Amino acid sequence: MVRPPIACVLSLAALLCACGGSDDGTLDVAFITAEAALFAPGQRLTEAAQHVRAATQLGLVARNAQGEIVPGLADRWIVTDDGLSFIFRLRTGTWPDGSELTAASARAALLEAIAGLEGTSMQLDLAPVEEVRAMAGRVVELRLSGPFPTLLQLLAQPELALSPRHDAEAGTGEMTVRRQEGGALLALKEPEERGLPEEDGWQEDVRPLHVLALTAEEALAAFDAGETDAVLGGRIDSLPLVDAGPLSLGTVRLDPAIGLFGLQVRRGAGLLASAELREAVAMAIDRPALIAPFDIGGWTPTTRVVNPGLAGDPGYGIERWTDLPIEELRAEAARRVAAWRAGQEGLAPGPVPLSLEIDAGPGHELLLRELAAQLAQIGIALRRAPEGERGDLVLVDRVARYAEPRWFLNQFACPLRRGLCSEEVDLLVAQAAEQRDLATRATLLAEAEAQLAAANIYIPLGSPLRWSLVRGDVDGFAPNPWAFHPLPPMAQIAR
Repeated sequence: MVRPPIACVLSLAALLCACGGSDDGTLDVAFITAEAALFAPGQRLTEAAQHVRAATQLGLVARNAQGEIVPGLADRWIVTDDGLSFIFRLRTGTWPDGSELTAASARAALLEAIAGLEGTSMQLDLAPVEEVRAMAGRVVELRLSGPFPTLLQLLAQPELALSPRHDAEAGTGEMTVRRQEGGALLALKEPEERGLPEEDGWQEDVRPLHVLALTAEEALAAFDAGETDAVLGGRIDSLPLVDAGPLSLGTVRLDPAIGLFGLQVRRGAGLLASAELREAVAMAIDRPALIAPFDIGGWTPTTRVVNPGLAGDPGYGIERWTDLPIEELRAEAARRVAAWRAGQEGLAPGPVPLSLEIDAGPGHELLLRELAAQLAQIGIALRRAPEGERGDLVLVDRVARYAEPRWFLNQFACPLRRGLCSEEVDLLVAQAAEQRDLATRATLLAEAEAQLAAANIYIPLGSPLRWSLVRGDVDGFAPNPWAFHPLPPMAQIAR
């Protein structure tokens, strides 16, 4: 792919000149997002706001650059042998208002954070947490209804940061933040405020981060001009703007992300009224060919709802239609569409129209064009849903919070009202969350996935695409399955 010429707007140039670029010792990081999306009250956070929240507010645990769990407000923890209790020992310290960090205050902050997730999929993810107990001194215990091996990954989410108040400028995290026009300036706190021993001259090994909120075009132009050191938040919609050729190796970084990338059925009407007809749409899509125009490697196509290869996956789920060539699949899909069309009175001649909710962006245009070309071969005319209107289908592009089948299945739960759903699947997932026997739980989740797949309310395409631009001299960045890149490690200067 060749990146088209990008004109750097005057306002951006003025902003970058004002902050001095990297010459003043500041690391400049651009997020592809709107400025308002860098900060968000409460717990409905954009991906960019998740990064700022994680830098300025800590939960019981946190994630490092590789996506591994590291201490947060808890400096150590244990899991009981039966997996039904996580016990955290809080570090010595205070809240931003000077009050002591105690088990009781941490419990209250965690319960407040959980309550703020009402109506979200994370509320469903936290269903196994039966009780949060404040024990002696600085010990907090989470009691579970069933084993939750990946609970720490969920507790590390920025939405579960603990603070008496969600104030980004007075937080429990490793960094302070000062908002500026177009972004913010973040700086590491003194070591003892980060739960580390005192250290003389620690300032020599760190640097502030200047975080900018820019459009994809502006971010790429600033990176090309040497005015930013990293660009984060890249998705498939902006991927065609990036030069992914050999000369960019080491600069373009693709995350091995796990999660959902596919089409969810919004309305079960017309052509999408039955599971058999929805299956016709799913089987007609050539997934590798869909992504071929993007010219990238490492992308994993799948027909499964749950990403294949998860740790602990018993292997009950299987890929669909692997024994038939795409030509035969499309022939069967076209037959079903034609049979349905023949039974409709008053339907206008020509292909059957379907609409897709998909945001703007060159990558989305490319994806929509390829999807439309493929579905045209079975008698469907796919178009973009008018802005503000609910489409027949919606593009789902979401990175997983933790690596368990339950996360994937919870994304389609009926209470979320995101589209067609299955109460039977929800019941199986709820039963699995309470099941103490891991083998039985795996069987229940496999059955839930099979039922969701058979209902064809979600058409999987593959894993989500996430990319970043990072200069070779930037330390503290590492691709990881969560496509999450903590800011504090980037503030450290390697010696």
